[in-house]
Amino acid sequence: MAYIDNVLFVLLLAAGFGYFAVNVKKLVRNIKLGRDVNRFDDAPARWRNMAMIALGQSKMVRRPVAGFLHIIVYVGFVIINIELLEIIIDGVFGTHRIFSFMGGFYSFLIGFFEILALGVIVSVVTFWIRRNVIKLWRFAHGDLKGWPKSDANIILYFETVLMVLFLTMNGTDHYLQGLGSHHYIQAGAFPVSGFISPLFSGLSEGTAIIIERAAWWLHITGILLFMNYLYFSKHLHILLAFPNTYFAKLEPKGKFENLESVTAEVKLMMDPNADPFAAAPPAAEGELPAKFGASDVHDLNWVQLLNAYTCTECGRCTSSCPANLTGKKLSPRKIMMDTRDRLEEVGRNIDKNKGTFVDDGKSLLNDYITPEELWACTTCNGCVEACPVNIDPLSIIMDMRRYLVMEQSAAPTELNGMMTNIENNGAPWQYSQMDRLNWKEEL
Repeated sequence: MAYIDNVLFVLLLAAGFGYFAVNVKKLVRNIKLGRDVNRFDDAPARWRNMAMIALGQSKMVRRPVAGFLHIIVYVGFVIINIELLEIIIDGVFGTHRIFSFMGGFYSFLIGFFEILALGVIVSVVTFWIRRNVIKLWRFAHGDLKGWPKSDANIILYFETVLMVLFLTMNGTDHYLQGLGSHHYIQAGAFPVSGFISPLFSGLSEGTAIIIERAAWWLHITGILLFMNYLYFSKHLHILLAFPNTYFAKLEPKGKFENLESVTAEVKLMMDPNADPFAAAPPAAEGELPAKFGASDVHDLNWVQLLNAYTCTECGRCTSSCPANLTGKKLSPRKIMMDTRDRLEEVGRNIDKNKGTFVDDGKSLLNDYITPEELWACTTCNGCVEACPVNIDPLSIIMDMRRYLVMEQSAAPTELNGMMTNIENNGAPWQYSQMDRLNWKEEL
């Protein structure tokens, strides 16, 4: 019976990390459903991007208020969870504040953690007010309703409760240290929870221990719950921002990616030794026929699917989109949310059918994203530039446009006319090639 707490703690850890591992495996599988693309070139530039953008939060601070508050939450939440290591060791072996032997440095750490915890609470409350009281435009936008809106608030409540539990645990610990209670050794500095500690004055030692232990258990349980909630939440970017910024495209934002199949065909046409009447080589066994563009998540590459899971739903992309600002239906944030929702639907289909996707008669195009949204895009790259974690909604828009044009011949009338003129006249205007240079005569 003396070790029942330790056994229960180990079982809790096993359940928490076990379920997390299952979700990570599912996440990796879903991302790998995308087409292969090489993003392993120029490693120094990629590491630099990750260090500056994911770790250094360089794009977050372009909006100073939100950026500063986010850095407090980000740094606070990450650093405070260093104490998770101490909690795990204490829980497994039945010790208490196992790192207290570090003396003054330990006191500094605990004090620093507490100041950060208070900063997190203040920042989270400010975020909640911005979302629910002030109702900033990008948080009150039509594409952020239902579950996405609730999810954002749930995260804020989660973070507040975890920080309050952390300070309550320390406050009662400080009180018990003052009582000279057995097991509660003199250790740590409590610049914030020290103000909470007087609230427990007058309580019996047993009652204070119950409160301290309850806060301790609820804190570690809350952390494990939060960790497993990430998979179902926009806060998955806490984990994925690092690989997402590493694998982000390094080429100039305006560079258009050529299709390999089209490039090969053009090279063949330009080869004087090639037989123009030769049949195309047969597809390899199990190989899917060539497809231009994307109509569903299987047609996107794995980095685009990683982008979808990394989306923070912050709305900076949509608030920078000229099409959306002029009343068009396009919202880059919705493009990423729809891609993730469809990818999750495909994943559930695979789970249901024992590892094989069975056609469900649905696709990302039309069922989630409409052609009207796609053609509203001006391809200005404003959304790509605005994203704090280097997500590229434009690449998905362009791939789906390609499918509409090259597979379905479903381009708008104006665009079809322009392409016909280019094909016939060598220019987007409707006059013959003989007249193309007539304009110079007027100079």
